[in-house]
Amino acid sequence: MTNLNNEIKQLIIDCLDLEDITIEDIDTDAALFGEGLGLDSIDALELGLAIKKQFDVKIEANSEATKAHFYSVASLASFIESQRV
Repeated sequence: MTNLNNEIKQLIIDCLDLEDITIEDIDTDAALFGEGLGLDSIDALELGLAIKKQFDVKIEANSEATKAHFYSVASLASFIESQRV
């Protein structure tokens, strides 16, 4: 799953134009929003669209489960893996 984690990190950097951040700077288990990486709701929309496009997964808008999936890179990786089955 390390490759998937790094792929997600690179997608975050690319789709949100985070020029000063590398994949090594993003903690796999840290929060993506708020205190963690500091992403906001606009970033969430852009990231959600990029994940849907790149990994061909279905994401429900405004659900508690979706919020949980987007907590960290690790939770996103688990969600994507579960959709691939």
